[in-house]
Amino acid sequence: MQNPIIVGAGLGGLVLARVLHRHGVTPVVYEAEASPSVRGQGGLLDIHEGTGQVALHAAGLTERFLRLVRPGEDAKRVTDSQGTILFDHPGGSSAARPEVDRGELRRMLLDSLPVGMVRWGHKLRSLERGPDNAITASFTNGAVVEGNLVLGADGAWSRVRPSVSTAVPSYTGTCFIERHLAAGDARYSRSVDLIGQGTLMAVAPGKGVLAHRNQDGSVHVYVAINAPEAFIAELDFSDRRAGLARLAQMFDGWAPEIVDLVTGGDTDPVIRPIHALPPEHTWARVPGITLLGDAAHLMSPFAGEGANLAMLDGAELAKALLDSPHDVEKALGVYEQALFARSETSARRAAGNLEQFFGEGAPQSVVDLFRKHIANGQRRELPV
Repeated sequence: MQNPIIVGAGLGGLVLARVLHRHGVTPVVYEAEASPSVRGQGGLLDIHEGTGQVALHAAGLTERFLRLVRPGEDAKRVTDSQGTILFDHPGGSSAARPEVDRGELRRMLLDSLPVGMVRWGHKLRSLERGPDNAITASFTNGAVVEGNLVLGADGAWSRVRPSVSTAVPSYTGTCFIERHLAAGDARYSRSVDLIGQGTLMAVAPGKGVLAHRNQDGSVHVYVAINAPEAFIAELDFSDRRAGLARLAQMFDGWAPEIVDLVTGGDTDPVIRPIHALPPEHTWARVPGITLLGDAAHLMSPFAGEGANLAMLDGAELAKALLDSPHDVEKALGVYEQALFARSETSARRAAGNLEQFFGEGAPQSVVDLFRKHIANGQRRELPV
């Protein structure tokens, strides 16, 4: 096995690189972003015992990971549009699904790799196969790399995916508008109190507000709306006050402390339509190329498995390659067979849970969902 070309330095690509490196293989990770700090990395993740934690163990990073855990952040509170608390589960110190900050987790993985293994500012432009079956990766910065093994960990809009699949993500019908409130802003004290110690989910048919407090006391909010793509395309926050006023009209009659989460803060809103690949997404074996993470199985965040599956993909792909170092095609076939089965199960659950969050049965459907998970000894990952 020649040194692999990994495209994408998200959680899955970094776990893949780390496990390979631990066993004497030296991959290079090509990342489109200019630096690890060019953008925020999102909110909290709960790292699952059977997926994400397995991957971190394979990476030899369990002890470092445990130092990042934030006890009590797994608290969940569900309210209706008036702020009436319908479900309030206190946080704890769950060993099965401890919560961490996504950005801190990614930094831990980056720090575990040798300097220079991740090449920043390399956005893939194309892959081309030569007559000798070698694969040439060309990047928009002019760099060209040749190899016989390309592993696509480059996310929802993967540039590697078209080499193995014609599938493209489709809009789920739900859109998030991301908001941030500064720590200690007295204007929103009632809103912060409503959030509680973990994650607030104020939901109704077709809309909702999901919020949690960050470690520094600031608040991370996702305003969720079910709306057609044409409506989302017309959302305009270039005039922030006017744009937020239009958004607030969709929450007319809701409790003021919830509406403040929609309109508050001094940062510009970020529009994040939720897209997904078909749950049954598979592809025929293509020599020397495969996918992992969102590139392989993009799904809504409501199964709690996106980041966890990406990390497990990285660990499992590394294991398959290390088990068959002289037969890469066998390794990729073994990896993909298991990948397709586990990702379809999670993707179908994600689609079903999304409907429960913002369907006609909300908020009671969300209460019922959480009660079922608690009864089964489970926790959930939310995108906040």
